[in-house]
Amino acid sequence: MRIKMPHTLVLLFSMMICAQILTYILPAGTFSTTEIDGREVIISGTYQIIKESEKLSLWSIFTVLPRAFADSQAIIFFIFIIGGSLAVIKSTGAIDAAIGKMLEVFGTRPSILVFLCMFIFAAGSASLGMAEEYLPFVPLLITLCLALRLDTMSAIGIMVVGYGTGYGVAMINPFTVMIAQGVAGLKPVSGWWYRLVLFLPFFMVGWWYVHRYVQQIIKNPEKGYYAQNGRQEEVVYPLINRRHKIILWLTLLALILIVYGISDFSGWHWYITELGAVFMALALIVILIAGINPNKAAISFAEGATELASTALLIGFARSIALILEDGMVLHTIIHYASIPLQKTGPEVAAVGMYAIQSIFNFFVPSGSGQAFVTIPLLAPIGDLTGVSRQIVVLAYQFGDGFTNMIVPTNAVLMGILGIAGIPYDKWFRFILPVMIRFWLLGSLALMVAVWIGYN
Repeated sequence: MRIKMPHTLVLLFSMMICAQILTYILPAGTFSTTEIDGREVIISGTYQIIKESEKLSLWSIFTVLPRAFADSQAIIFFIFIIGGSLAVIKSTGAIDAAIGKMLEVFGTRPSILVFLCMFIFAAGSASLGMAEEYLPFVPLLITLCLALRLDTMSAIGIMVVGYGTGYGVAMINPFTVMIAQGVAGLKPVSGWWYRLVLFLPFFMVGWWYVHRYVQQIIKNPEKGYYAQNGRQEEVVYPLINRRHKIILWLTLLALILIVYGISDFSGWHWYITELGAVFMALALIVILIAGINPNKAAISFAEGATELASTALLIGFARSIALILEDGMVLHTIIHYASIPLQKTGPEVAAVGMYAIQSIFNFFVPSGSGQAFVTIPLLAPIGDLTGVSRQIVVLAYQFGDGFTNMIVPTNAVLMGILGIAGIPYDKWFRFILPVMIRFWLLGSLALMVAVWIGYN
């Protein structure tokens, strides 16, 4: 008998109910706080129980939702602008043409194909947070791999391990890194240098695993998995032209401008509002360069924003959980008791423990942005108490969200890719588990090193 996972919104609302129940069971308590570098930080050893506190009414579980959406409005509207802008860029065919051109040029050289395709998928996810955008390329990758005497699993390994690595060690992903850092009270994209350093070893581990599998299939084609489900029709992608190149360069320059604008040495003090403005301006410039009809551009923008409506809902529901715990004054109580065992282990083990918590939690809330609003408010203060910097807390969140997305069956993108490819989940699980174990071990080591070098 198959157990069907509830929708993520059902899981989040269930967690809201559990949070409300906890406010009736747990004692209300609070830590003393102080302000460091412009953010509120709890002071270790100052927890005390509040003897007289009012319990939340049953009605509060409904009134908390509008408050949560209002509290998260900056992030939600930023996501809508990002989704609309990327949809406009994608409507020009520039992204499709760039990936298609790379596949065409290196399609007859498997080793180079594996490396470059994985790098493109990883870079796109690490920078623009791309994932769903790769779905149209599943049939194309499969067709190319079959033509090269590879199997279906090779094609999906290239794509999923590539984008999963990019999400796990993302430098400037607006849907994970920026949101989590905002929730943790950190400057967007801060600490990028360590994530950039980590990108290469993690990418090489993923590439080596897929490359070794590809070499085995080349030598023994009969051992491959060849799914044929009638959905692997040839995908026609546009030829890359001068206009596409200009658009791609402009997108890259916009990303560089964002990194500069939010950095300390720029003096601009940019944040979510300015970042959204850059993407909005980029979309308008692309519309002019590509000569897109304003009405069609508006439709593309609206459709792109609409595709992220579910993400916006997840953010609101996820924020509601923390608000309920805050209103019931039990958030600090949870932090206090959760930090006790982690405080006894030392910051290195505490950081790895946070990575494990995030990996498990990703099964229930596979949305990276929604997950940030659920777990970061809990783990960031625990990090303050255990000597784990908030930058490391965000890194543990990234690892748990990004890498685990390659294996959890609640990840809609993964299941969509497997569905198009016709690969049963059990076969994919056996393929991906060995590299996942390597990522878990390497991620744990990276977190311990971050503690040792004082990553902040």
